[in-house]
Amino acid sequence: MGRRNKLSAVEVATSGLDNNARRRYLIDGGGLYLMITRLSSPRTIGGKPKLSDTVTKSWCFRYRSRLTGKTVEMGLGSLLDVSLARAREKAGEFREMLDKNLDPKTASAEKSIAAKIEAAKAKTFDQAAASYIKDKRAGWKNEKHAQQWENTLATYVSPIIGSLPVAAIDLPMVRKVLDPIWTTKNETASRVRQRIEAVLAWATVSGYRTGDNPARWTNHLDKLLAAKAKVAKVESQPALPYARVGDFVVALRGQAGIAPLALEFTILTAARSEEVVAAERSEFNIHKAIWTIPAERMKAAKEHTIPLSPRALEIVKDMFSREKSVFLFPGQKKGRGLSNGAMLKAVILLHKKSVEAGGEGWCDSDGRRVVPHGFRSTFRDWAGECSSFPREVIENALAHQLKDKAEAAYARGTQFAKRKALMGSWAIFCNRPSGQPESNVIPIRGDVG
Repeated sequence: MGRRNKLSAVEVATSGLDNNARRRYLIDGGGLYLMITRLSSPRTIGGKPKLSDTVTKSWCFRYRSRLTGKTVEMGLGSLLDVSLARAREKAGEFREMLDKNLDPKTASAEKSIAAKIEAAKAKTFDQAAASYIKDKRAGWKNEKHAQQWENTLATYVSPIIGSLPVAAIDLPMVRKVLDPIWTTKNETASRVRQRIEAVLAWATVSGYRTGDNPARWTNHLDKLLAAKAKVAKVESQPALPYARVGDFVVALRGQAGIAPLALEFTILTAARSEEVVAAERSEFNIHKAIWTIPAERMKAAKEHTIPLSPRALEIVKDMFSREKSVFLFPGQKKGRGLSNGAMLKAVILLHKKSVEAGGEGWCDSDGRRVVPHGFRSTFRDWAGECSSFPREVIENALAHQLKDKAEAAYARGTQFAKRKALMGSWAIFCNRPSGQPESNVIPIRGDVG
């Protein structure tokens, strides 16, 4: 390709075009050229574009294709972006390709495509988490589960590693997320770890990262972080002592609105609050006084049938007689069920009214204001201490999975008749204020079920 490095820096900077010239090539040698071009004006003369006074300078590399024998011209960039020295480096790289019988233009195109693919594959942790949630959402029991994922990651993970490439997440980064909350919020921290591990596993399978998962627990983080049992203090939901539940129900019935009815229904059925607010009318059989919660809405992913006491059935009929809705307890927004916080607000209002009236409020034995979910514990305490119903019947009523395999096998049936008697007894107890004399709790009889 002849002698090289013919151009000087001064020539490159000062060379221009004659008045009527449109383009000029200055040879540096070795296939490298400085191309000087006059731009066309938006205006035309005699139907032809008028030349403007604007002149640009850019580099190009010319070579004869080994395949076609034709001259190929490759742009190397504007002089504003590529210096004379850098242009010579690029030209040298292309000459090396030609010596190896490689076509520079083809090789450059392949390199560009590869770079674009790598860029497309690069994801931040937040982007990977969003993709994971999108892929898994259809298999989760309800929308609330997806929201819990999003909220947990947004609160504890995103501020620290969310903007980093998912491929770069390593053990120190995972520790930076977990260490501040591992001993103070261990239950939450455990969920955070599990969710980081799941996102990183998804990213590995999807081709966005390689190597071991730095968030895995077994034979990894379990060697570095204290075991959950050592640091986690199990803190139960504030639950009202069962002796006061009758007084609470009386106060609750004095409140107007759907939320108090939903809360009373939650108490009477010992159901989880999220199961109640998402309950749909189609799940109820009024004639048989049964509420059947589908498996996809149950914590254990198993269908659960609840026998309705007379008062619980009365609430269902009341809601059926109101404005039609898919949900038993419709929310303020059309087409939506009652919000998760509506029943809690009802408790807070009752507590505030009690305190303002000089009462003790609605608190657990430690003085904490009760919450809707705590009434499951209230029911459990009452059933265990005041009724004669077997433990497996009580646990079945709460839709708990028995840990003892032999006991679980023995209680394989839903024990519906026994649970019907249990829930009826509980409804009678809830209907009796503390000032009224005790009536006999319905015991479990040998002829029931």
